[in-house]
Amino acid sequence: MRRKASLILLALAVFCTALSPLLRWYAFPRLAKIPANQYQDMVLEAKDATLLDYGTMKARKVDKVTIVQTLKGNVEASEKIEKTAGRDVVVWDGLSYVQGPDGEMVSKIPERYIFDAHTQEPVHATGESVDGDPVKRQGIEFKWPFLTEKRDYEYFDAQARVTAPIHYKGTQNFRGVDVYYFEQTIPWTKVPFPKALPVEGVSPESLAKTGTTRWYTTVRKFWVEPATGAPVYGEEIHKEEMRGGTLLGDRDKVTAFSGHVKMREDYIRSTVDLVESQRILILLLTSYLPWGFLILGIGLLSLSLYLEARSRRPGDPSPAQARDPEPVSA
Repeated sequence: MRRKASLILLALAVFCTALSPLLRWYAFPRLAKIPANQYQDMVLEAKDATLLDYGTMKARKVDKVTIVQTLKGNVEASEKIEKTAGRDVVVWDGLSYVQGPDGEMVSKIPERYIFDAHTQEPVHATGESVDGDPVKRQGIEFKWPFLTEKRDYEYFDAQARVTAPIHYKGTQNFRGVDVYYFEQTIPWTKVPFPKALPVEGVSPESLAKTGTTRWYTTVRKFWVEPATGAPVYGEEIHKEEMRGGTLLGDRDKVTAFSGHVKMREDYIRSTVDLVESQRILILLLTSYLPWGFLILGIGLLSLSLYLEARSRRPGDPSPAQARDPEPVSA
């Protein structure tokens, strides 16, 4: 009976031990993926900012500038690309909509971001663009990979259309969540005018004829939860200038926008709650279940060997049989 039980325990031990690496190295890459139909939005604000009045071409102080960012999964486009890409692909149609304190549009920049559903690496395909201009991204954007590491990453800047390092600056605790802090600086760079401008009849082409150019710099900051690779908070110290040309008269430059952009408080709370729930699912596949099954397998193996040893131990000696007394010879 003991030997039968030990064989059953041995089989369970082998199963649990084999299941441990399968969950981490086989199931995790196939199950941890960004859904193709995911939709998310984010509202950021820059209070006490500087904004260009296109009517007078003068910078003015405003109470608040609001930036609404949306990312909408395009399932039809992702399925089409997957046929030739040979892997699961996510297509995000994004929009960055900037509005002034009066609610009027300042600019809006559409974007199409195509990436691998598990690794978040860019996938180059027709339609990849920023503000209608084709781009070929290198590096990540919006989201870090699952199981983010303590190292620098390449991050794509949509304004400048360039990829630059975003540096790991240390581990912090943000609203009770352990996060990695990353920071990127884009130096003053000449960038295109948005195709949608707030003044009717003014276009990037008409501005180009005046010789005036647009320049941009930013310090980008992200606090990233490492298991999910999702930013729980972000900030930008953002500046834009118009330089040169006849549009500015005798001025060399004028501030188009300057402000410290931060996530709005209600979006911070909802993002932290969402990331915490997703974090548990990632840790189940990468840590809790693999280690749990490995420890369980070792325990079952130990118990199996113990029962096997008990079954092979010799039993107690049988009692000596009584003999009839032999006759005593005379």
